[in-house]
Amino acid sequence: MDQRLILAVAGSGKTRYLIDRLDLEKRFLIVTYTNNNCKNLKDRICRKFGYLPQNISVRTYFSFLVNFCYKPFFHHILREKGVTWKDPPFQTRYNNTSRAHYITSSSYLYHNRIAKLCLNACESIKARINRYYDCFYIDEVQDLGGYDFDFVKSIIPQDRDVLFVGDFYQHTFETSHDGNKNTGLYKNSIKNYKKNWTETTLTVDETSLKNSYRCPKAVCDFVTKNLGISIASTSSKDGCIIYLSADEEIEAVVKNNSIPKLFYQNSSQYDCFSMNWGASKGLDDFEDVCVVMNNTVHKLYKNNQLDKMVESTRNKFYVACTRTKRHLYLVAEAKLKSQKGAK
Repeated sequence: MDQRLILAVAGSGKTRYLIDRLDLEKRFLIVTYTNNNCKNLKDRICRKFGYLPQNISVRTYFSFLVNFCYKPFFHHILREKGVTWKDPPFQTRYNNTSRAHYITSSSYLYHNRIAKLCLNACESIKARINRYYDCFYIDEVQDLGGYDFDFVKSIIPQDRDVLFVGDFYQHTFETSHDGNKNTGLYKNSIKNYKKNWTETTLTVDETSLKNSYRCPKAVCDFVTKNLGISIASTSSKDGCIIYLSADEEIEAVVKNNSIPKLFYQNSSQYDCFSMNWGASKGLDDFEDVCVVMNNTVHKLYKNNQLDKMVESTRNKFYVACTRTKRHLYLVAEAKLKSQKGAK
């Protein structure tokens, strides 16, 4: 029986590692946070088997939480109409025995307290996993937050194969938050994060996916040196870091629709192939990538102080830089605003 949390790096083949372990004999449950990755997993499974086998279930986290965990045990009591993505009123925060703590007056579940409610049925939910599945996998595990983190820790079945995979430094989104619950989980250090998992039956594995197959050595060295995130390369491609300053160079990259322009925010303001840093997570289709630095990040870059970025910005910058398979272009957003690419 294998029960592990694999802490991986960008481009190390997290999804491939999960897919390689699938077969047509065992019953697999695979949970992931984002809709994009859920679709990606299903597509990859179909490519492996030629179809989506009935013994493999792929769910988004909230589909798993609501339909598999909540409804069998609580729907008949609360009779909810759906889920609201609005945060609960402050006055409901502490009275966790009241209906109003979990559900609105119009009978919609507060998304960030569903897991808290399900903590009351952990043993029953574990038994339900044991009944229907032989293997329990979670991808993008670094996106668990709030009560969701505690809930997932509490439903790990002891007699099933369990494999959770994630990249601590790709924590750019979060399933939910509620007050101060687990707000320090990702803020201090990876050591603190690992400690939280060692309280479970999982073994923390930092070696299986420690090298990036996607990113060339130059990009991995840049990330390690400037962001303090240790990542090594096994890529055979020769890539380099290219800082764009000349107007003609910038214009050529902006107009090249094979190169995504990745912005800290507000990418839609530019008339080019673009997206925000955080939204690029999970994408690995690009030979070259152009990361656009806002004024704050550009100033840190010019002063060799990228390690001074706040953690949330650093993580998104790390995600953006590691989308490339070859060249990483860096450019100041202020320079782009002078180009015709800006709306």
